[in-house]
Amino acid sequence: MAKTVIGVFSNERVAKEAVDDLRRAGFDKEISILARDKGRQEGEGAEGGLTMGMGGGGDIGDGVTTGSVLGGLAGLAAGAGALVIPGIGPLVAAGPIAGLLSGAATGGVAGGLLDWGIPEAEGRRYEEDVRQGKILVSVRCSGDRADQAATILRNHGAENVRTHG
Repeated sequence: MAKTVIGVFSNERVAKEAVDDLRRAGFDKEISILARDKGRQEGEGAEGGLTMGMGGGGDIGDGVTTGSVLGGLAGLAAGAGALVIPGIGPLVAAGPIAGLLSGAATGGVAGGLLDWGIPEAEGRRYEEDVRQGKILVSVRCSGDRADQAATILRNHGAENVRTHG
């Protein structure tokens, strides 16, 4: 049975390091990232994109294009895209969470996370974290790998690391 492991980061550099370690551990398409798009204001088109500065070297990943290059964290996961969720504003979502949220824009982040077995109250907490500018990193994986993903997130100082499902 699939499980979802979620952690929240306040620091982009640390989130990037955690995602890098997850990839080295064999997680790849399972990784999702959700963050506010600080490059756009609510109501602007996706062409503003997101570039999260990582310091010391620029882009990580292949550079995902959705009207523009989404650098930084978004380049670490497949299927990155920009979306606007009412009450939160412009977001960049990468990985499996991008598809999950694109269909649940009216229900917000919490509504989308319900499909992954995350209780609404916890989903609202994650939604508030993202609204405040924090970065949500999740891994959707088999139950036998969930502990490994949670340990990696905790080792990088993720807040509120939880396993659901």
